[in-house]
Amino acid sequence: MLQRYWFGDVDESGCRPAGTDPARLAERAATLRTGMESYAPIEWEVARDCGVIRTREEYINLLRAVTTTLARQKIAQSYQARDVELLQMVRMLDELDNVINLLQERAAEWYQVTNPSFSRKYRSLPAKKMLAIVRRGAGGGLADVAGEIERLAGTRSRLMREVSARADEVMPNTSALIGGLVAARLLSCAGGLAALARMPGSTIQVLGSERALFSHLRGGSPPPKHGIIFQHRRVHNAPKEVRGRVARVLAAKLAIAARLDYYRGEAVPEFIEDAQARIDEAGVVR
Repeated sequence: MLQRYWFGDVDESGCRPAGTDPARLAERAATLRTGMESYAPIEWEVARDCGVIRTREEYINLLRAVTTTLARQKIAQSYQARDVELLQMVRMLDELDNVINLLQERAAEWYQVTNPSFSRKYRSLPAKKMLAIVRRGAGGGLADVAGEIERLAGTRSRLMREVSARADEVMPNTSALIGGLVAARLLSCAGGLAALARMPGSTIQVLGSERALFSHLRGGSPPPKHGIIFQHRRVHNAPKEVRGRVARVLAAKLAIAARLDYYRGEAVPEFIEDAQARIDEAGVVR
């Protein structure tokens, strides 16, 4: 019976070594598939008898070189995936959100110290208007900080448009259902398009609501009905009595859309049209 190992082939007639070049051995190892029912642990002496190595130390060194080569190849492949840049863009957008929100609060608190009458009304103002008031009324460092926050906000707006456009390219079917920005956030929360494509609709429905889910599991609070998909107008604008149904139908269609995006990589108009109709139908109050 032929046994294929990363260093060569072994059968009743003997062993045929595959050489000692780590790159070639890595290519060979990547093609090997063995079921657990036929798996046999490898003893280094087999490689020695095959003439590949002479000592256990040489065996370990060669095996280390082969596995390192395989790891480098897999890392290089992962960075070539279509969704890698989009993931980084979304994470940068989230960091910008955190930084801008924190700086806005600090700027408002600083301005309150010099203008106490501002304390009661600033929290109800839109961020852009609040910053404009601070910039006009303050001086020195605070005015400079407010100006930098406004510039960061402009950078964030431009990045949002880029994220949405990139999501339309990477996830055309998912973006068609919930918009590029929400689709990109789903992708980020899942950890990539491959991971999202493996998720069932029930998981996608509550993706992003982990805190509420853990609170439900620990303390018995009501389970979450939706996570990130609540940001989409079809869910948050739906009447309360049908919102859960809309979220379920939308999540089920998103699970299919993610698979189409991962395996086909192009928009499927007939699916999008049917999915839009099903989601709209779920939002009808009966």
